[in-house]
Amino acid sequence: MAEVCTGGIDTGFVALGHAKVAFLGVVQGITELLPISSTAHMRVVPALLGWRDPGSAFSAAMQLAALAAVAAYFWRDVAGLTMGSLSALAKGRFDDRRLRLSLWIVLATIPIVVAGAALSPLLNTCGSPLRGLAVIGWACVGMAILLGLAERFARHRREVRGVTFVDALLVGVAQAGALIPGVSRSGSTLTAALALGFRREEAARFSFLIGIPAIALAGGRELWELHKVHLSAHGWSVLAVGLAVASISAFAAIWGLMRILERFSAWPFVLYRAALGAALLAAAATGRLH
Repeated sequence: MAEVCTGGIDTGFVALGHAKVAFLGVVQGITELLPISSTAHMRVVPALLGWRDPGSAFSAAMQLAALAAVAAYFWRDVAGLTMGSLSALAKGRFDDRRLRLSLWIVLATIPIVVAGAALSPLLNTCGSPLRGLAVIGWACVGMAILLGLAERFARHRREVRGVTFVDALLVGVAQAGALIPGVSRSGSTLTAALALGFRREEAARFSFLIGIPAIALAGGRELWELHKVHLSAHGWSVLAVGLAVASISAFAAIWGLMRILERFSAWPFVLYRAALGAALLAAAATGRLH
């Protein structure tokens, strides 16, 4: 019999099988890196199709697909920061701009690491109350309002090369809010970067770069947790299919997001999030979606 809850970890994705997880991998990959909440879609799409919830472990592990997509799309930034930082360290040039930015990105990861460790028993448990439709719905509506305010009142002039430690810290704190299902890591960090006055495409770039350590830690930790509960070989194969498909769709999502922000604004995402949140709240109130 396929696993559903293994060692206290929700492994509902295994019961779905390869084909359904591949489909959900497409959805997860697209929504993980767009500011519209992948968790909301991982609750809604399976419910609409009559499938079981793939579980929080699936969503967390799928972040490795997002990591692969971000690293591939921004490989010049990633390589430049990595090699530049190592070169600066070797030469003792501690005032190097790339070294400082790399250090700030690492320090900005601390809030979500601390908050994630504290909330882990609640977030990853089977039947977590935080994955309830009402919680996700309110989070979607709340973030739609904040993103709309940032889009409306921010200056949209700054660039990533002008990032300060305070900028990184504030975006890092905002990133910790993404632990609440429905908030969206991409959505919270993009909103914070816009509010700090960054140009739309630069805000997205900063959002992705600052998320790399957090995404890597979350995905890697979830794989370790699944290993500790002895996920079956079948379960690993199902997860591998989801990761492969999600990495491709996540890359396409980044490309689309950057084009939209370069040519238009964040308003399409504001309106979509507000509509999605309202629909989830209505579904939760009427009991039409479980």
